[in-house]
Amino acid sequence: MLIQCGAMPLTLAIIYVMASFRFPVDYLTVAVVQGLLAAALTWKLALAAWWRAIQLLFPLAVLAALALSLPSWLFGAVFLLLLGWYWSTFRTQVPYYPSGPAVWDAVRQLLPARQGAAPRVIDIGSGLGGLTLYLARVRPDADVVGIELAPLPWLVSWLRARLGGSRARFLRGDYESLDFSQFDMVFAYLSPAAMSGLWHKAAAEMCPGSMLVSYEFVIEERTPDSIIRATEREIPLYIWYF
Repeated sequence: MLIQCGAMPLTLAIIYVMASFRFPVDYLTVAVVQGLLAAALTWKLALAAWWRAIQLLFPLAVLAALALSLPSWLFGAVFLLLLGWYWSTFRTQVPYYPSGPAVWDAVRQLLPARQGAAPRVIDIGSGLGGLTLYLARVRPDADVVGIELAPLPWLVSWLRARLGGSRARFLRGDYESLDFSQFDMVFAYLSPAAMSGLWHKAAAEMCPGSMLVSYEFVIEERTPDSIIRATEREIPLYIWYF
């Protein structure tokens, strides 16, 4: 939004010059010029390439929405839906990343067996709860927990566990508030931006004999002790032992 606002004064100046030379100017022209300038600013600021497409098309999308005369409550509803789904992604830099059954089964094979006590595993950023529910089902001896910050995915996972009679537990909150020493395995599917902080927390809190498992994203501070793939073409699982 800041990029769009930054492009607007230059858009108005270009439109003024075009009008002065009697070029035809309408709302579509304004939207195209605004989108091109916003995309150029995005490129100049070295944002990800997909942001250029978003900035280019955003003014045209606004123009199309106005032309459709959509009810105002619809925009509020979509905003609340996205807010509930992504919550504080702007702070955590961790969007919604779902993993799949092949990854879940690979994690199951890593889950340690403990004599006399249930192995404890947590999925940080558990999303809709797929991994947590799967592990709770196939490893009834394990204490499996998921934690999710965004309210809507957490609610979906909590309802899935309740309605399905699962032993899985789901917490709503930030994994930063957890004590990793309580768990034998910590599973993470976060983002590159979060990995350094995750490592420092794990290194400070995880107990000997426990493991940290990260799907897709590696930790730069320490080379993984093991790398496995759920399938031949699957993205790796990186494993660190403590």
